[in-house]
Parts: sequence; C-alpha cells; structure tokens
Amino acid sequence: MQKAKITKFFDSETSTLSYLITDPNTNQCAIIDSVLNYFPNSGEITTTLADNIIAIIKDQGLTLQWLLETHVHADHLSAAPYLKEQLGGQIAIGANIKTVQNKFGSLFNAGTDFAMDGSQFDRLLKDQDVLQLGDTEILAMSTPGHTPACMSFLIDDACFVGDTLFRPDYGTARCDFPGGDAATLWDSMQRILSLPDQTRLFMCHDYPLAGKEHQWQTTVAESKARNIHIAGKSRDEYIVMRTARDAELQVPKLLIPSVQVNMRAGHLPPAEDNGVHYLKIPINTLTSA
Repeated sequence: MQKAKITKFFDSETSTLSYLITDPNTNQCAIIDSVLNYFPNSGEITTTLADNIIAIIKDQGLTLQWLLETHVHADHLSAAPYLKEQLGGQIAIGANIKTVQNKFGSLFNAGTDFAMDGSQFDRLLKDQDVLQLGDTEILAMSTPGHTPACMSFLIDDACFVGDTLFRPDYGTARCDFPGGDAATLWDSMQRILSLPDQTRLFMCHDYPLAGKEHQWQTTVAESKARNIHIAGKSRDEYIVMRTARDAELQVPKLLIPSVQVNMRAGHLPPAEDNGVHYLKIPINTLTSA
C-alpha cells in the first residue's frame, strides 16, 4: 500500500516546520503545526506561510480533514483557525490541553470568558486515539514532558514528534515551562524510541547550526545512537543534565503572544470595546511560573 505523502514547509523566522500529509488514495490531507506570521515589534499578523500551504492544497485538489497541533507552542502562533476558515477541517490537540489552559489562563488572567475545558478545539485526543485520513490512519501518542498536552502522531512509518526530540546534534526539548517535567519527557522519548529503528522522526523545529545543512528528519536508530542528550545516558543522568540546562535558557521571544493565542486554538483574545485585539504582558512572573 502506498504511503502517505509528506510535504514540509519551513518558517525561517521561527525555525518552525509545518507538514502537509496527503492520503494518496483519496486526496484527503492533514496539516501538522501550522504557522501564522507574527511581527512582535509592530503587532502585525500576516498569513504568508499559511497561504502557501493553501495554494498547494487547492492546486492539487486536496480536501483538508485535520489541523493537528503537537502541543501549545511557545515560539510561534498557530494558523489553524485561518486554515480552517479557508479550507474546512477540524482542529485537534491532546486532551491535556485543559491542564495547560488552567496554568496559562491563570498566569495571563484570561478572565471568566476564557473556557479552560479545551472547547476551543474541535477534537481532544487521548493516547492511542486513531484518526482517519482517507485510507491512512493517524495514531495519536501521548508524549508529555515538554508540556502536559504534547502529542506525537504516527503515520505509516513516520512519527511527527513536535518539540519532544530535535535533530541528534541538537538534543531534546526543554522542560521548564509550566507543567513540564524532565522525568516525564525521558519516559515519553523512550516510548518514541521503542518504535522500529527505521521509523522516520519528523521534527517541529530545525535551529541553524554553524556549517551544517538543515535537518528536519531523522530515524529512531539515529536518535538512539547519536542524540547528544540521550545516547549513553541513564534516566537519572538525563534528568540532571536537562534540569541544569533549562536553568540557563532564555524565555522564547514569542512565548507571551504565542501562548495567549495557541491556548485558544489559534484564536486571538477577544477584541475590546474599540474593536482592537490586545495581548497581555505579565511582569516578573514568567520566570517563576
């Protein structure tokens, strides 16, 4: 049986990879981790990358079924609502989004109008849920640790791991966001790495490394052998390393706008009485949240 077709899109501003997955028999498609272009200095939002994906979907006569989020991203805004408005489809995320919404809803004092039950999303996914994409099955795997709601998606021999794992020479996800946990992330990574060695792993990010080409795809075998944060380490050693490393990391520059939008499934906070949408900036709280 022919495998699903995978098309990648790279946003250089946020180093984010989005993927278009196409079932070869029915032309139904899914988008994983879409990006809305946001310029923090001006507050401007554009749809350049999303429009590129829309153009390909229309040109190929595809039908959009699913808009999948591996987690609530802290480094880019999701374009899922815009894509849904243009093409249809359902927005899905891990069911533990409720935990994330409670933590960040309180942090940003989102108010009583902000539902913390995941209802902004069309589908809340539990571990081992299966989504149909034409003749292709998408298996949802709960892989928390970076955030409580992280999901990886297994499609044929390809696993889309979100921020859980990076290219082998870059390592693994940070765990210092509210609800993150290094021990939980280790366990999630071992689950991914228990897949067959030839399983292809597709990253959500590829951060430029001096003198090296972009790499958004690896394998289970390569990750087990070469990932600089995993190979040769025990669970306890990893937790010590990850915790110490996270303590030195800076807050992502787009965390404040990204989380406020993405915890709402990509929707902006409600417009105020002047018709303008605003984002809040909590003072001296993010570093201790």
